[in-house]
Amino acid sequence: MQRYSRTAIFLHWAIAALLAFQISVGWALDDLGARGFSLFQLHKSIGITVLLLTLLRVAVRYWKPRPAKLEGGWQGALASAVHVGLYAFMLGAPLTGWALVSTAKVKVPTLIFGTIPLPHMPLPADSHALAENGHALLAWLGIALFLLHVAGALRHHLLMRDGLIWRMMPARSPLLLVGLPALILIGFIAGRAILPAPRPAPAAQATAPDNAIEPANAAEAQAPNAALPADDAATNATQPATAEEPAGPPPTWTVQPGGRIGFTVGNDGDMISGSFAKWTAAIVMDPDHPDSADIKVTIDMASASVGDAYKDGMLPGDEFFGVAAHPTATFVAKGAQATGPGSYRASGTLTLRGVSKPQTIRFTLSGKDATRKVLGNATIARAAFGVGNGDSSGGLAPQVAVTFAFTARRK
Repeated sequence: MQRYSRTAIFLHWAIAALLAFQISVGWALDDLGARGFSLFQLHKSIGITVLLLTLLRVAVRYWKPRPAKLEGGWQGALASAVHVGLYAFMLGAPLTGWALVSTAKVKVPTLIFGTIPLPHMPLPADSHALAENGHALLAWLGIALFLLHVAGALRHHLLMRDGLIWRMMPARSPLLLVGLPALILIGFIAGRAILPAPRPAPAAQATAPDNAIEPANAAEAQAPNAALPADDAATNATQPATAEEPAGPPPTWTVQPGGRIGFTVGNDGDMISGSFAKWTAAIVMDPDHPDSADIKVTIDMASASVGDAYKDGMLPGDEFFGVAAHPTATFVAKGAQATGPGSYRASGTLTLRGVSKPQTIRFTLSGKDATRKVLGNATIARAAFGVGNGDSSGGLAPQVAVTFAFTARRK
């Protein structure tokens, strides 16, 4: 009996296994929310792989001779229709998925397996619903066609016993007859296996105040009163009744290389942590007379990174930092208050995405003479600045914890 070419056989079983994986994962993506972000990227990558393999399969179909049809009549017509439908599914599902991503309100970049960038299709935004509905419909049609295809193969092999199934095997081997179809089951099971485990219901526990945050590192954890709440500042401040007058103008400090401004936000039970690679700080302050402080920090918002190429591509967009219209964020404070030995609080103004709001930072100073180590933190209500205003931000916590650590030298 004439067989399909080895290339066609390989592509047939490889595409079948990948489609089983795609269906297995795709069913769960909507329910995973933010926890499914990495799986969504994998789903896109495999979808484009299926598209490329299918195009190759079409080319091979016309390049290599195919076995002749064994059955005519309505049964043969139905088999041909199922084959045509499967090709339409294998091409249409990835294309509608690509269109869906391209027309989404939040432009999530597509990197094939985290490496090769895939541009968005130049489609109008109002075609998003059509792409989304088409993708879902094709998935269900694909499942139905797949079941019909399997039923037809079993009919020929078990009832008609015409050996048709051997045409899609590289050799007439019972081991291959079991092993190759098993790839489809393996693909489906693999898709289910990589899904995140359901989250257990949170146990009752004592809750920290809204403005409590984790220290950036062990050194910060050891710093006294590094995150002293504002309400406790007056109680814990132990300033003498009469303050010594400053001997002269407050010193200016220069931030040394190697400092860090980081941020952490809850995301549907997980934590997203990142940092800003580019920022500057102009600091004037006499630690013994904190009311002399004059602080200005400027952050290049395009330098934000969370260590994930997909998410980093989203941060500059309008849903988050809106870098095109507002490339920088600034914090300005005039004066600070001592809240304990070596610890301070500065209340000023944060300007982010063109919105200015009052903001308080807390920090500690260690060291002496001309070099001081600065550790501090703040808690920012992101909604007040319009950060995280789209569909993909639904799982984000309302508070963003910001930490900073750097060394400054007195001029």
